[in-house]
Amino acid sequence: MYANYEGWELSVFDISQNYRSYQFQLIKDFIKGKTAEVGPGNGININFYLNKVESLDLYEPTKKLFDNLKEKFRIDQNDNKQKKINIFNRTFLGVSERYDTIIYLDVLEHIKDDKKEFINAFDNLKEGGYLIINVPAFNILYSEFDKDVQHHKRYSKKDFKELLNFVDPSYSKLKYYDSLGFLLSFFSKFLLNKNYKNNFEKKIFIWNKLIPLSKFLDKLIFHFLGKSLMVVVKK
Repeated sequence: MYANYEGWELSVFDISQNYRSYQFQLIKDFIKGKTAEVGPGNGININFYLNKVESLDLYEPTKKLFDNLKEKFRIDQNDNKQKKINIFNRTFLGVSERYDTIIYLDVLEHIKDDKKEFINAFDNLKEGGYLIINVPAFNILYSEFDKDVQHHKRYSKKDFKELLNFVDPSYSKLKYYDSLGFLLSFFSKFLLNKNYKNNFEKKIFIWNKLIPLSKFLDKLIFHFLGKSLMVVVKK
């Protein structure tokens, strides 16, 4: 699946606070109770939602990233905030726990059998629980970067509408966002595809600075397109 994922790009995206904040605004109302995040990477997203959950289980199959998480969230018996975090070096398939919230942020695209993963995650929700998934959007943007970081595909709303046919949700919401990021990715693919690593950090820095403008454009075009797709499914 994705246990051999190195995640060289994570440290660059992790400092993109404008993007992470925008992402969190889209999902904050759906995070509650007993929560699991699958593939948390370096754990940067946890800072945004930890105070909203009762307990948190992290499932990180990549050994290097798992070790980093263990170090970062080393349990301090005097710190109640850290007590509620459990970290597992495994995938989410076969987990028997049930959760109020299950989160996949930029993870599903790394999993070849996404249908199996999606159904398994939905089955692990409690009644009334939320499955939150963020993925890169529009396969037309699939580039050398996607290939390098082991993305099997990019997603459209149609892809998730097909996946939803295999479960029985009481509610679902699909939203594209970061329209300016879509345009930047489009031009980057056709102009810089083979040289995307040149000044990579600088490019991400500039993109992150433009997120407020992207938020404005998203509203203007009613989230018609975007670099990313946010999916929320209620059981």
